[in-house]
Amino acid sequence: MEILFVSPEVVPFSKVGGLGDVVGALPKALRALGHKVTVLSLRYGSIDPAEHALARRLVKVKVHLGGEHVDAEVYEARLPSGVTVVFLGAPRISDRPGVYGEGATTYEDNHLRFGLLCKGAVAWMRMQPKVPDLVHLHDWTTGLIPALLKQEAKDDPRLGLVRTVFTIHNAAHQGTFPVSTLADVGLHHAAAAHMEFYGQVSWLKAGIIDSDRVTTVSPTYAHEIVTPVGGANMDGVLRAHAKGLVGILNGIDPGVWNPSTDPHIISRYDVVDPLPKARCKTALQKALGLPARPDTPVLGMVARLDTQKGIDLLLGCASQLLRQDVQLVVQGSGDPEFTAALAALAKDMPEKVAFRSEFDDGLAHRIIAGSDLFLVPSRFEPSGLTQLYAMRYGTVPVVRNTGGLRDTVVDCDASLGTGTGFVFDELTPDAFYGAIARGLSGYAQTDRFASLRRRVMRLDHAWDRAARRYAAIYRELIPGSEDGPSATA
Repeated sequence: MEILFVSPEVVPFSKVGGLGDVVGALPKALRALGHKVTVLSLRYGSIDPAEHALARRLVKVKVHLGGEHVDAEVYEARLPSGVTVVFLGAPRISDRPGVYGEGATTYEDNHLRFGLLCKGAVAWMRMQPKVPDLVHLHDWTTGLIPALLKQEAKDDPRLGLVRTVFTIHNAAHQGTFPVSTLADVGLHHAAAAHMEFYGQVSWLKAGIIDSDRVTTVSPTYAHEIVTPVGGANMDGVLRAHAKGLVGILNGIDPGVWNPSTDPHIISRYDVVDPLPKARCKTALQKALGLPARPDTPVLGMVARLDTQKGIDLLLGCASQLLRQDVQLVVQGSGDPEFTAALAALAKDMPEKVAFRSEFDDGLAHRIIAGSDLFLVPSRFEPSGLTQLYAMRYGTVPVVRNTGGLRDTVVDCDASLGTGTGFVFDELTPDAFYGAIARGLSGYAQTDRFASLRRRVMRLDHAWDRAARRYAAIYRELIPGSEDGPSATA
């Protein structure tokens, strides 16, 4: 099958959260099954053409946005897997550095920026000798594409044959704009009827209703988002329109997240010989200005600084936690209040707390490799990837029992004989601290904790299984299609 991924993020070119990792890795796994996959995204100002070897094409994609004709430049690059990535770039629209905004503020004209993504994707398809068999859409920023395909099929009937799969990575991000913005992106006003959402229009709702199939990123999250508690007011739409909604757990790319080959860490190790992990811990402590104390447990966290990620729970139990013999390392950016609070902790207790607000992918790898416990206290977590990365590196996760965290981490018993992490239920600092305390107690059981480390490192969270499930959904929508020879290898 010929598959087009459309996404606002794709690693290594752009990333805000796990979506970028997914779109950077899943096409590789689908390609291994024999499918041809192309990724289409926007070229933001932060994407350096020289650094990423972007090739500028002579052809331009012409779209009508905000009452103006826009000629979008077309660039191409390759993922390490060989998958082609197409970028659309236009001055004053996509050339600012952020994906959705800067800091904690979103861009006011995101309907135009992602209108360029949606309309540009359809225009690019029309320019190809053969349209893709299927377009796999990722999150609200791509939600207008199914409606645009139907609208444009009047002029190019090939577009009416393109099937669509819409994946919800986070139902809380819904792409709501005033009804008047539909004219700016060239959708007929009649589209407002089924996109209407509390007096505005929602691109997420449009994607759910207009796509041929809707998926999300973990089995538990698929159940949560059709309930009033977990659906962020979109649960009724999902119950009514997302028939056959399925949750397919995200995976990780072992070519990127692998302690035995990782170029970002000082000492490589694996499940057979995990001892060099201790050198990664010492190097992390020294690099961040913490005392190099091999017996002191290091608690790592890499996350967006917002309430979804449970940063308030961490701050709520910080005074109690930091009375213990621990070191806390946090990397993340987002909410200014959380940023200021973590910076103040690091300033007041430099021997115990290190905080870095700038994103540094290499540092994220080093934190995950150099920590003993990894903290993921999310209020909700559609899939979560950092807990999977942590386990791959022998760093035991402490997580809340929600979404993909629930699907991937099993609570340890007191003797550490079973389980893969430490899990808590209640959304309180005390409950979170209780799980951390159990983790610290486990860390003190040196031999048993070493066995737990080896157990989590043996887990297989590669993309192969998920890719096959996506391919099966594609086949259901495209009669006569089948996986290539490598699918049964």
